[in-house]
Amino acid sequence: MKTQKPRLTIYDIARDMGLSPSTISKILHHTGKVGDATRKRVLDYVKATGYVANFNARILKAKHSWTIGVVFSDIASFGFEHPFFGSVLQAFKNYVEVKGYELVFIVKKLGQSELTYYEWCQNKSVDGVLILTGDLNDPSIIELVNSGIPCVSADIIMPNLYSAMSDDKMGITISFTHLLDIGCRDIAAFSGPTSSRAYAERTLAYRNLLVKHNTPFIESWYHDCDGYGVQNAYSQAITWIASWKQKPQAIIAFSDDLAMGLINALKVNKIRVPEDISVIGYDDIAFASLFNPPLTTIRQNKVAIAEAAADALLSLINGNGDILEKPTIIQRIPVQLIIRESTKK
Repeated sequence: MKTQKPRLTIYDIARDMGLSPSTISKILHHTGKVGDATRKRVLDYVKATGYVANFNARILKAKHSWTIGVVFSDIASFGFEHPFFGSVLQAFKNYVEVKGYELVFIVKKLGQSELTYYEWCQNKSVDGVLILTGDLNDPSIIELVNSGIPCVSADIIMPNLYSAMSDDKMGITISFTHLLDIGCRDIAAFSGPTSSRAYAERTLAYRNLLVKHNTPFIESWYHDCDGYGVQNAYSQAITWIASWKQKPQAIIAFSDDLAMGLINALKVNKIRVPEDISVIGYDDIAFASLFNPPLTTIRQNKVAIAEAAADALLSLINGNGDILEKPTIIQRIPVQLIIRESTKK
């Protein structure tokens, strides 16, 4: 049986390199000023010897666990391949890892024990939590937000929670304006479940724009789907289209998945896009430019959302509570209209 080698410490490295332990610490933790030649010499030595930092000591010294919990309530059943939240999560991870943090996913079980999110976070001693997406009426999320553990979100809005998200009112407004500019006056809307904060906000923006432009709300020209995904959108669009007494000139779909399912349903009904009806999506997912026709859509800045949420969470973790001076703080990230071929020229 092989005996395990003693763990190399910064004191061993300092002795071998003829430097002080504080200099080694600065180099390994990327702090302080150290000459480039010395830094390179130490890092080359560390790489050659396979040194791994003792993060337990770092945790005890700083009274941090250097971990951030993630609540990801996958109501749309996409998993981590979700076309929007998957990208936000990756950008958030990239940002906080540079600061020395790692992510752990919060679940409601620990071994055989059922726990609330707050109890799980206490058990794991996380420094803060990203509520990526979830049900704002979930008692476990409410308890977590009010627990005193620093929390931010990229999706839900509630008191005492910092949230970074797209400016959905702006997105629907520039979609509506684009359709007016190309001569469309009869504008319908195809939404996902309005139990979702994003779909509810986009629906409200659409209805307010109808009022602003003195356009009546036509019941048959608005539909909110029960469920998610392209196939579900297609099935519901088939039924929705059959209910029309008259075709609208354009449709704003409140996600790209909805737009793709809708366009496929329009094709089945021999309705051409954009010749007969213009369609705008929302998200600018990777496949939007490859769809037939390529989708005019609203591009959300997923990296900016992730980095705004990460900045806020790190500020809260480090004791800066000023960002929560107001009961509810929402940072709205601007969106961009991407014009492709699903709307008329």
